[in-house]
Amino acid sequence: MKLRIESDNLEDYLKAIPPVIQFDTPLVKNKIAEIKTAAGTAEERARLAFEIARDSVSHSFDSGNQVISISAEDALMNGDGICFAKAHLLAALLRGMGIPAGFCYQRVLKKGTVESGYALHGLNALYLEGIGWFRVDPRGNKAGIDSQFNYATEQLAYPIRTELGEVDYPDVLVAPLPSVIESMRTSDNCRVLFDKRPESLNVAG
Repeated sequence: MKLRIESDNLEDYLKAIPPVIQFDTPLVKNKIAEIKTAAGTAEERARLAFEIARDSVSHSFDSGNQVISISAEDALMNGDGICFAKAHLLAALLRGMGIPAGFCYQRVLKKGTVESGYALHGLNALYLEGIGWFRVDPRGNKAGIDSQFNYATEQLAYPIRTELGEVDYPDVLVAPLPSVIESMRTSDNCRVLFDKRPESLNVAG
């Protein structure tokens, strides 16, 4: 897929977006320091950040945890979050290390059938010198899902079935989608959030 980059200025993909995307909060700062100690190159650091967001934070819909994590700091503090929170964490870790990162979305079936309806799924794109932009999905693996850090051949969590009305949006946004943040802030728990997630991405162009 040819990605559609919202801004041609890489600096836009390095900015903090308080309070959701911050890299000066205690847990995020500590995690960035750990990554920098363990990995030397930008690619190695990006890969490690991806694995931390994917594996160290449980997906709330898998774990059954009802607490809603929104910010990167929330995700680390709670050790839990849905796809959006995990994408917020990965973006904060990457941006905090000077690696441009953006926000991507897919429209997927909620429970595998058209009758169950649709919801957005959140993931990331990042930019590495000499490689360019590519997408990764820190959703978290389980039976039937094997998402990997792979810039040569994209390997995301969900195969998009256009014949069932699912959509793979090519947009790489500078900031998280406002409707996503609103749904997270106004849901009492993850059970409510499951049904309250936005259904589609509305981006001009």
